[in-house]
Amino acid sequence: MLSPTTYWILLFAVSAYAFARGRLDERLAAVICIFATFVTWIFNSPLHERFANVELGVFAADILALVGFTFIALRTDRFWPLWVAGLQLTTTMAHILKAIDIDLLPQAYAAAARFWVYPIFLIIVVGTWRSHRRAERERRFTTA
Repeated sequence: MLSPTTYWILLFAVSAYAFARGRLDERLAAVICIFATFVTWIFNSPLHERFANVELGVFAADILALVGFTFIALRTDRFWPLWVAGLQLTTTMAHILKAIDIDLLPQAYAAAARFWVYPIFLIIVVGTWRSHRRAERERRFTTA
C-alpha cells in the first residue's frame, strides 16, 4: 500500500478536482471519501492491534460510504457511481470475511480493506473529467 502521506495527497487532489470541475454527484462522492477517511482515522485501533480483529469503526465508516455511494448511483444518470458503489461493497466485504474467519491474516485483511480506495479515486477523477467535458460540449452547442 501507499504511504499515509501519499494517500492524503491523493485524497486532497481528487477532492479538489471534483469540487472544481465536477457536478453534484462528483462533489458528493468527494465528500463521502473525505468523511470516510476522517471517521476511519478517528476510530482506527492502535497500530500494534490494527486489523488483528474486525475494525468496527472502520467497518461503520465503510458501510456509511457504501450507503452514500449507492445513493449517488441510484439517483444519477451516470454509470461511474455504480462502479464506485461496487468497489465499496468489495471493501465492506473484507470486514465480513474477517468476522467469519478471525484467523485471517491482519495483512490480508488490511490490504482487502484499503486497496479499493485507489480505483475509487481513479473512477471519481475520470467521472469528473467526463462530466466537465460533457458540460463544456453542451455549453458550446447552446451558445452556437
